[in-house]
Amino acid sequence: MYENGQLIFDDCHFQDHFDCQVPVQVYWGKEHHDIGFVDEVSSSYIKMNNIFYSRKRFTFVSRPGY
Repeated sequence: MYENGQLIFDDCHFQDHFDCQVPVQVYWGKEHHDIGFVDEVSSSYIKMNNIFYSRKRFTFVSRPGY
């Protein structure tokens, strides 16, 4: 499916992670900010750990097996 460390950015990437409950790591610039499972997906944000993350301001990385 996705490799550990692969950047995710398309709607289908986030939907796959939501459907299969694959963890996602969130970065603010180069700094780790959060890790968890996607709760909601929209074209402008994802909700994870009860926090809404802008898809334009944060970087999202696939973390299968975490």
